[in-house]
Amino acid sequence: MSDWGTGSVEGLTAVGLLRECAEEVGDLPFLDFGGEPYTYRRLWERASSYAAGLRKAGVRPDQTVVTMLDNNADAVSLWFATNLLGGIWVPVNTALKGDFLSHVVADSAARVVVCEADFVDRFRAEITRLPDVERILVRGLSAAGRIGDVLVEPLEEYLADAGQQIWADRGSDATALIIYTGGTTGPSKGCVISNGYVFSSARGFLVQSGRTKDELNWSPLPIYHFNLVSGTILGTMLLRGSASIAPRFSVSRFWPEVERTGAAMVNLLGSMGSLIAQMDETPEMKRCHGRIRVVHGAPFPPELQEVWRTRFGVERVGGNTYGLTECFPLTTLEVGVPAPPGSSGKANSEDFDVRIFDGDDREVPVGEVGEVVCRPRRPGVMFQGYWRRPAAFAEVTRNLWFHTGDLGRFDHDGFFYFVDRKKDYLRRRGENISSQEVEQALLAHPALAEVAVHAVPSELTEDDLKVTAVLAPGAGIAEPELFDWMKERVPYFALPRYIEFREALPTSHVGRVHKYRLRDEGCTPATWDREKSGVEWDRR
Repeated sequence: MSDWGTGSVEGLTAVGLLRECAEEVGDLPFLDFGGEPYTYRRLWERASSYAAGLRKAGVRPDQTVVTMLDNNADAVSLWFATNLLGGIWVPVNTALKGDFLSHVVADSAARVVVCEADFVDRFRAEITRLPDVERILVRGLSAAGRIGDVLVEPLEEYLADAGQQIWADRGSDATALIIYTGGTTGPSKGCVISNGYVFSSARGFLVQSGRTKDELNWSPLPIYHFNLVSGTILGTMLLRGSASIAPRFSVSRFWPEVERTGAAMVNLLGSMGSLIAQMDETPEMKRCHGRIRVVHGAPFPPELQEVWRTRFGVERVGGNTYGLTECFPLTTLEVGVPAPPGSSGKANSEDFDVRIFDGDDREVPVGEVGEVVCRPRRPGVMFQGYWRRPAAFAEVTRNLWFHTGDLGRFDHDGFFYFVDRKKDYLRRRGENISSQEVEQALLAHPALAEVAVHAVPSELTEDDLKVTAVLAPGAGIAEPELFDWMKERVPYFALPRYIEFREALPTSHVGRVHKYRLRDEGCTPATWDREKSGVEWDRR
């Protein structure tokens, strides 16, 4: 059995660990998908069958395979299946559509795409912008067809007999997957993640949470989130434990799921923790008091932490940790070590050299705010770069330090405090949003001359999105009409709560929009609020 506690990632791969688990503890429960259980052996066999099918579909070493799937056994199996062939798994956000979808799929250069039947029309609308795609395998499709020259086939037909297949032999430094970031100041970029980094990150989750083998981990996070991939799935494998993955997050289903699964640890992001804390008492909530030991996630301000402790009897709330998809965890804190309110642990000095720099890349004194930067102390502890974007990688690694774009500080006891995002960065309901991408989508509307997409504070502990726009001369459009137009072109999580039309946007002498001013002004009497308007939309 691999010893995850040593921190060594040398020689480890995701598929190698799954094979090891299937051989050693094959009949133990591994993953539960909303009541559908999979043992380690059953998951390994399904992954092997899909690997044989993907090979017939033409997937070869170092090729990317895009999956746009809901949380289910196929989504996880296709990760391992792709890696078994030496390929690179690219899970993408199921809310993507239009330019957002075509950019990610085209950038990945995938020839094979796997998606749910509900998403086929999104690919149909963008197919001319996907020159590399040759085959779309559809989960839930009954008959084959075509979209232009692209084959559209039932995924089930690619569950092939694995037989005595010889799978690709990959090392810990080989690329296992690509996670596309939300994009902060430009188009989404693919974070290239090695086997070694997945293991290192998973170990960080385990150390910080103190999760044990007998504690089931329940998570409603989507398969395209690194948190679920590394912390829940791979972390469970390292422990030879069990996990339950919900189809999606639901406030009303939270406590019934905790009761059904017996979860001792849950993962939450964004407003999930706040929404659960605000819900009315239910019989399941009452029966589960004290059952959850760890709620892992962010943000959990001190007031919210106290609600979870007193109302639900949870021992550990939030997470004294900080990091990005590119490098996690940069800070952490082992179980039992007290931390000041608002802090995020101490620097993970075993894996990283973490410092705070000013604008000239000089380290600032202790206690002062600056940009968080880091560099690895050993191999396999952070991402390998941005897929097909060496210039973007060079930009964030200037002077041989990775620049996070986040602002923070360390106190005299070594505790880290996240302060703010340095760039025009939006985070809403646990999703990163590129303001530039949303602005580009909006500027396609003929009634709009100028657009600024920016954050405003939310009562649910994180940002809400606002569109401040200037109408084109002689044009007119009502806010609900603009929102309806956006619904067909923008992912649901990037749809604004607020819209305001102005005569002009605040700009600098060179014409750059002062988004900080718009953020500070927040909502004005002229601001339209979607949640007070009664407008409905599809949250997929």
